[in-house]
Amino acid sequence: MTYTCTVETPLGTMTAAAEEGALTGLWFIGQKFYPAATAAWLNEPDYPVFKALRSHLARYFAGQDPGHDIVLVPHGSLFRKKVWDFLLKIPFGEVVTYGEIAQAIARAEGLASMSAQAVGGAVGHNPISILIPCHRVVGADRGLTGYAGGL
Repeated sequence: MTYTCTVETPLGTMTAAAEEGALTGLWFIGQKFYPAATAAWLNEPDYPVFKALRSHLARYFAGQDPGHDIVLVPHGSLFRKKVWDFLLKIPFGEVVTYGEIAQAIARAEGLASMSAQAVGGAVGHNPISILIPCHRVVGADRGLTGYAGGL
C-alpha cells in the first residue's frame, strides 16, 4: 500500500509517498517526472514518516542541516540508485558536478570512465526531492543547470 499526503513548503506544495514506513517519493506538484498513477494511493497525512518529513523540511528551510533521519526507499534502476546514494553523501551546503559524480562512481565500480550525461539523467529522475539532494549538483562550470523541480 502506498500512502500519500501533501506538504506545504516555502517553495510550493509537494506530494509525498511512503510504503512500509519509508519515504518513497517527494515531488513538487506538476514537476517533471511527477508520478502519474496516484489515484490508488491512500491519503494519510498522519502516517508517521510524513510527520517526520514535515519536521525534517522545517529544519531544512530554517537553514539547518536536517541530517538523515528518515528511511528513504526510492524506486529506480540499480544505476540510478547508485547515483542517488552518492547524492546523499554530498555535505549540506556543498555542491559537486555531474562529472565529479561520474568519476567517483566509475572509480568505485572499477570502470575507466562514466558519462556525466548518464549521471545527469539519474539525477533528473530523483524521486525524493530535497531529501536526496539533487539540487547540490551543478554543471562543469559550477553553474546551475536544469532541475526537474523547476529552474
